[in-house]
Amino acid sequence: MTTQTLISWNLNDLYTSFNDPLVKKDLNDLDLKCTDFQKTFEPSKGGYDSHTLLKALKQYEEIQELSGRLMSFAYLLFSTKSTQDEVKIFFQNTQDQVTQSYSKVLFFTLHLTKTKESDLNAFYENSKELKFYKPWIDSVRLYKDHQLSDEIEQILFEKSVAGRQAFERLYEETLTSISEDHEGKPYSFSDILNLFAEKDESKRYLGATLLNKALEKNSSLLTLITNTLAKDKEIEDRWRGYKTPMSSRHLSNQVEEDVVEALIKTVKKNYPKLSHRYYALKAKWMKKEKLEYWDRNAPLEDSSATLMSWDEAKETVLSAYGAFSATTKEIAARFFDHNWIDANPSLGKDSGAYSHPTVPSVHPYILMNFHGKLRDVMTLAHELGHGIHQVLSAPQGPLLSDTPLTLAETASVFGEMLTFKSLLKKTTSTQEKKALIAAKVEDMLNTVVRQVAFYEFEKQVHLKRKEGELSSKELNEIWLSTQKEALGEAVNLDPLVSNYWSYISHFIRSPFYVYAYAFGDCLVNSLYAVYEKGFDDFQETYLTFLKAGGSKNYKELLAMFNLDPTKEDFWQNGLSLIESFIDELEAL
Repeated sequence: MTTQTLISWNLNDLYTSFNDPLVKKDLNDLDLKCTDFQKTFEPSKGGYDSHTLLKALKQYEEIQELSGRLMSFAYLLFSTKSTQDEVKIFFQNTQDQVTQSYSKVLFFTLHLTKTKESDLNAFYENSKELKFYKPWIDSVRLYKDHQLSDEIEQILFEKSVAGRQAFERLYEETLTSISEDHEGKPYSFSDILNLFAEKDESKRYLGATLLNKALEKNSSLLTLITNTLAKDKEIEDRWRGYKTPMSSRHLSNQVEEDVVEALIKTVKKNYPKLSHRYYALKAKWMKKEKLEYWDRNAPLEDSSATLMSWDEAKETVLSAYGAFSATTKEIAARFFDHNWIDANPSLGKDSGAYSHPTVPSVHPYILMNFHGKLRDVMTLAHELGHGIHQVLSAPQGPLLSDTPLTLAETASVFGEMLTFKSLLKKTTSTQEKKALIAAKVEDMLNTVVRQVAFYEFEKQVHLKRKEGELSSKELNEIWLSTQKEALGEAVNLDPLVSNYWSYISHFIRSPFYVYAYAFGDCLVNSLYAVYEKGFDDFQETYLTFLKAGGSKNYKELLAMFNLDPTKEDFWQNGLSLIESFIDELEAL
């Protein structure tokens, strides 16, 4: 990879800095808007008619837009500079003030859950403009059976900044501040994780030891955070009447529990055909009796493992999106042209990757850590898929632009598939073709099998936490058992990796989020098959699908492609593509 300066984002479309006078003004305006909303629309002032409800929704959107702008800026800044005290203070103070102001309008969604269905239906009949908001109101009303009294809801909301959110921040600061020295060279958290994809086995082992060392140093703290947040969730779930630790996530995803369980069951049933089989094959290629855990994503010996420059990665991904649709390429190009991406690894920066939608009036921002490896190119394609989805759904407005997790990974995984297929088409060498397909299989296994194993780990942790606090040793044991089940006998689970559960940030940020990746991958495999079979007007239908945001549920949107996720064979068909790639590798 040529030496170059990687792109860093420009947040000026939100605010110029945390000292920007507009930040203070907007925080003040937000509080005034919330106070006015409370005075005007609090139910004690009288019931709503269709005109009043529509007026309330429009003003509520303005509040969402302004609070979203403030918190997006604070979070994005914190994501890249979490070791700077002034940034940490700004992030916390912004969160405190936004929460305090927003607490004044909390009554609105609580009141909507109590409104009679017949009254709402009458309102929709009287106003087409109001009917536009029906999908959002319906999503709010999903929680009506789990809602507590207004006073308790108010207390829980206001205390969240000193409770769950504070522990999440502590967790983020702990991981992003990780730095381990080896032979005089400092390795940030991102640098350590990058070592796992090195061709040199000694470097992969170094990554494994440095990660274990860093996590071990913070073991007590990370165990405490995990226990505390699991207990916090158990208490709130119990008060709200959720049957299982996963129930609230299924509700927020607007997906039935039996659909999720069908996915999990199908993936686990396919462990032997997929991960067990592939890792045994890779061990054979690497002339090992068993793979070490840190060998799972190692480049094959007969691959060149050529590093890509940032410009090459950009051209590769834009070319793939362009071959599919001029619209997707044009939107993706904006992220590069206007510096909506932060790709440079650095100390204090989040080690992961995401596309943050910010607010509909602005645009998304992508964070990633680019090292020039194939996986970084795929990450770029993945996050640009999210970004394209978020740009296209933005016209739905602050309340309906967000997509439930059941569909949130669709555009990202689809973008990865477009990029993979584009690279594969250009590959003429059998060795490089084998390496490329192997990398794709590993990525799919990480997206499907690994995430389902994560889901099983979370489930066991939350169920066992009901019985009492879990020690680091117990958490390690649950981790190793769920990993062994998923990876099979061909992967050696050295004690060195027993504490790796503690750096999976989704467990802390978004409990039970992880199945969305498996959901999305299997869904996209089926969707891509429809595309390859020549579905009429696929590109336009796909763009319509993305533009819908949260205005339609996943069943309605998939029906546009004649796909039905409730059918027993839907998930199996998605997994069959992974199996076919492994078949191809064996043939090569």
